[in-house]
Amino acid sequence: MKNKQLAESIIEYVGGQDNIISLVHCATRLRFALKDDNKANADILKKQKGVITVVQSGGQFQVVIGNNVADVFNNIMQLTNLNEKPSAQTQQNKKSGFLSKLIDLVSGIFIPVLVVIVAGGILKGLISLLQVLDVIHPETPTYEFLYAIADAPLYYLPIILGFSAVKKFGGNPYVGMAIGGALVHPNIANMIPSGQFSLETEMFSIPIQLIPYASSVFPIILAAWFYSLLERTFNRIMHDSFKKFIAPLLGILITVPLTFAVIGPAVTYISNGIASCIIFMYELSPVIASMVLAALWQVMVIFGIHWGLVPFALNNLSVYQNDFMLPILFPAVFAQVGAVLAVRLRAKDPEFKALASSSVLSGIFGVTEPAIYGVNLPLKRPFVIGCLAATVGGGIVGYYHSVIYSFSFINIFSFLQLIPPTGIDEKFYAVVVGCILSFILALIATYLFGMPKTKQTDQDETSSTNNLNLSDTVNTQPVTVYSPLTGTIIPLNQVNDPTFASELMGKGIAIIPTEGKAYAPDDGEVVSLFRTKHAIGFQTDSGVEILIHIGIDTVKLDGQHFQAHVQAGNKVKKGDLLVSFDIEAIKQAGFEVSTPIIITNSDDYQKIQTIHQSETIEKGNVLLTLSANKE
Repeated sequence: MKNKQLAESIIEYVGGQDNIISLVHCATRLRFALKDDNKANADILKKQKGVITVVQSGGQFQVVIGNNVADVFNNIMQLTNLNEKPSAQTQQNKKSGFLSKLIDLVSGIFIPVLVVIVAGGILKGLISLLQVLDVIHPETPTYEFLYAIADAPLYYLPIILGFSAVKKFGGNPYVGMAIGGALVHPNIANMIPSGQFSLETEMFSIPIQLIPYASSVFPIILAAWFYSLLERTFNRIMHDSFKKFIAPLLGILITVPLTFAVIGPAVTYISNGIASCIIFMYELSPVIASMVLAALWQVMVIFGIHWGLVPFALNNLSVYQNDFMLPILFPAVFAQVGAVLAVRLRAKDPEFKALASSSVLSGIFGVTEPAIYGVNLPLKRPFVIGCLAATVGGGIVGYYHSVIYSFSFINIFSFLQLIPPTGIDEKFYAVVVGCILSFILALIATYLFGMPKTKQTDQDETSSTNNLNLSDTVNTQPVTVYSPLTGTIIPLNQVNDPTFASELMGKGIAIIPTEGKAYAPDDGEVVSLFRTKHAIGFQTDSGVEILIHIGIDTVKLDGQHFQAHVQAGNKVKKGDLLVSFDIEAIKQAGFEVSTPIIITNSDDYQKIQTIHQSETIEKGNVLLTLSANKE
């Protein structure tokens, strides 16, 4: 339910469903392509509970959610018809620069497919570990089965990328799968003699330089782009009665032979050349190159441009069966984890400690956005120290020319993917030592120098004040919540909605209104106002977070019979009119008007009590008292 409400808020504050061209997500972010970025309200979005921050980069409006991003994404897709819309590539804002379009293209193609590639990579790492431990052996059935499972995502990468790329380019993604399947079909693969890297052959007298396409990256992407152009052309000139089948047929018959004859060999030659150039530049000074990449990696993550390295890492794995770039990123990740752990140890504020603790755990499993946006970057020094500490580990990794043998998001399990088939070697230990040193340096430096004095002083003073006055303020002066409605009070468990009745959203009370007006329950801020105007998120100046949900399932009215008198972000006084609504019209439409009043941060309070004794209540009367948790 919380993810659904967050999804509704995000849809509203990115400018509504009609402002969304497309949406994809990565490990922690929702990545929107919007028609007009000016219609989105980033400031209000940042204040939503569950949103870490908002980043506008690479032509995308990125909402950083954290570990539950997939759940929020699914809720947004259910609430909208985005799956029915054409791809962003056909509607992208033409004012976007080349770099923005390139980053959008790369992230749009690769983000959806990386989950399965990473899963296969982790399994490959486990297989290597089992070999080192002498548990399994090559050429045994168990090994063959496991290796087939682990290698399938990378071996059949052209099929997976074919689907993703054609979808991004605005064509039929299943045709993209068919094109990718043709490239790796056994009949084609078996034509190349064992031990050879190419074969000169022909198709309808057309000369073809046949090369292996298993695990390849760039040929299928260019083929997908070419097919999408053909499909749009055929759909434009063909009659509706037969274009549905004839357009894909002609597209495949043209694209696949052209890919074998021209696109594939040309793009493979270019991609191999790019890989060789990258290796050449790296070999000029592996230590310096590694230190620079390790230092800048988290900066690239902030701007969302780190996805630009993904195709090149995959291309290295395809060409050389290993990659040198990904190991350099290990120290960059664990240095930020060390920095946020130091903040956790040094901080005094309980909420800040809790945030830092969860960020440490997320970082260990490869998700550094909570640590960066929630802790290190706001404090500035920990982030800078983490980047500088990463250079030490990066230099060690570069000095030993460490490589990784399958693709991965960097996390604690990724170390397994550094183990070569021949067993653990010095390159593996170099990454481990580099990560440990970067982690320790960031931890110590941040602990000693990373917390600004003003921040430490504020936390120390706050902590001291709380300790001295705890008995006077928390225990003897509970927080009062006033009624936003006039009507009849009912217990929350009598509300005809299991989510509210079971207190999943938080504790509270419900009111059956007799007047169609909802008022501000106290001085505070309207944190959110749903597009349908049936629900208001409110935060009092004393820190109480209140959800006023007018009616049951009234979201289905889509704003009918509701009128908002405030906007999200407005500061209001107790008794100011927030929303007016037509009680009789809502009832005639078949909906109940029972209105739950939920304390959404109930966990912050030890006890929540209903004070009003009578069944009826007037707006502005005392409704609830909240006793704060004891420290």
